[in-house]
Amino acid sequence: MHGEDPFDEGTGSILRQPKAVWATAGAAVVAFMGIGLVDPILPSIAKGLQATPSQVSLLFTSYFLITAVAMLVTGFISSRIGGRKTLLLGLALVIVFAALSGTSDSVGELVGFRAGWGLGNALFVSTSLAVIVGAAAGGSAAAILLYESALGLGMACGPLLGAALGNASWRYPFFGTAALMAIGFVAIVGFLKEQPKPARKTSLLDPIKALGHGGLASVAASAFFYNYAFFTVLAFTPFVLNMTPYKSGAVFFAWGLLLAVFSVLVAPRLQKRFGTLKVLGGSLLLLAADLLVLGYGNHTVAVVCTIVSGAFIGVNNTVYTELALGVSDAPRPVASAGYNFVRWFAAAAAPFFAPKIEVWTDIHIPFVVAAVAAVAGAGVVWVRRASLVHRAEELAPAHATEDGVSVFADQPG
Repeated sequence: MHGEDPFDEGTGSILRQPKAVWATAGAAVVAFMGIGLVDPILPSIAKGLQATPSQVSLLFTSYFLITAVAMLVTGFISSRIGGRKTLLLGLALVIVFAALSGTSDSVGELVGFRAGWGLGNALFVSTSLAVIVGAAAGGSAAAILLYESALGLGMACGPLLGAALGNASWRYPFFGTAALMAIGFVAIVGFLKEQPKPARKTSLLDPIKALGHGGLASVAASAFFYNYAFFTVLAFTPFVLNMTPYKSGAVFFAWGLLLAVFSVLVAPRLQKRFGTLKVLGGSLLLLAADLLVLGYGNHTVAVVCTIVSGAFIGVNNTVYTELALGVSDAPRPVASAGYNFVRWFAAAAAPFFAPKIEVWTDIHIPFVVAAVAAVAGAGVVWVRRASLVHRAEELAPAHATEDGVSVFADQPG
């Protein structure tokens, strides 16, 4: 697929997919919208609930902490009740807790409801990737591109929805998400048939055991540091920019568009030309440089660097997903669960520590710490390249085909 347009209408196109795949991907867009939804309204929530930035940032911390832990149970549940029922259970939880979030009268209530939302999102997001990979036409390469497209579109549209609805009240975006997720629920009920259950039921410890593979552990460790940098941008930057919901939503919409374009169109071409590990390491270092400029630049520079960071984040997201799913012999759902279990802890840590670091030092240092984390992620890739290089060479060109069959097609899971 390298050198070709991934949206080409020929065989393997991510546009030629069954309705079940589109229904799942559409619901995934809304699920990812929920992550960036609160970005433009964080200052409004702080004002409305008379809370500090540190308290409001716990909206991300509780969400991703529960998401990380829940990754250990997603495979356990889906291997017993099936992928379709797991998706619907996750969506139902998101609908309930998103709606409850809009009724919150205190930060404590909102943080608690976001935790329940995180559980539902974990069940849905981890299972949706496996369902899309299993049901997509054109092999796993097309499926991963479709998944990353959903991620990018959701990340871009989430801030817009948050800004449009949040300009009237910070409560409305939560109700809006619940309504959109209800539509996704109906779509999956209507278009997605029950997926075949795995021959072997997944245990709670399988994702942890999968991390015993050196390659997967290395990818997860690198992604941990990367996610700290990623979610410093997502959760802390809105307070630094201190813009109206509309302006903040526009900034993160542009950020999300770059994320989508670079994850789907640019990353595969870079991998083909330079190789997976060079692209990942280089993108992490460029993200680190961007964060340093963001932290020390004026307001205009900070806005530009926030948007530009979406390009590096888009590249990284695609490469990390491919490596995590293909670097070990573990079934994809198990490998994905173990990988996500590790990396989401950083997504929980960054929103918690960034505001505190600012209080302890000054407004620049949280971005310095995030930059150091991105460099550490690149360092892990470099130090552990021997455990990644063989698989990376197969993946780099991760979207290439051999005799018309995706190189991912022979992978277990």
